[in-house]
Amino acid sequence: MDHSQFIGRQTIRLRVNGQEVEREVEVRKLLADFLREDLGLTATHLGCEHGVCGACTVVLNGDSVRSCLLFAVQADGGDLLSVEGLARDGQMHPLQQAFWDHHALQCGFCTSGFLMSAYDLLQKNPHPSEEEIRHGLSGNLCRCTGYANIVKAVMAVAGKNTEETKRESKT
Repeated sequence: MDHSQFIGRQTIRLRVNGQEVEREVEVRKLLADFLREDLGLTATHLGCEHGVCGACTVVLNGDSVRSCLLFAVQADGGDLLSVEGLARDGQMHPLQQAFWDHHALQCGFCTSGFLMSAYDLLQKNPHPSEEEIRHGLSGNLCRCTGYANIVKAVMAVAGKNTEETKRESKT
């Protein structure tokens, strides 16, 4: 039996890492697969495909989401940021630099998800406590680092946010 008649397609339009994108996709295509296969943004990883590991985390409309749990059509009209969109003008984002400086990665598989979860956390709370950082990253799993250096990296960026705020308030 030919099931192709049951597979619908839809055109979606969204902003991805600051660029307008329009593509026709199968309505059942996962957002993670759309990013990886249709847009070539392969830093978003698929680990568990159940939303548990966090490797597929992206920021959609200002909130971190698991791209393995959303269909691409659900992002239609949205504004999406993936880890590829963090760097600007060839310069790593402060979180990326902090992960590098604090050795907060080993194999790298989970790194993009941690970066996006940390980015979302710091957008909503620029000065989190260590406990708030640990809670904010608790939905991401890493089998290599033991989390200590990941937390240190986020704390370093949060500390810089605090220093910048102090400097700005003095001027």
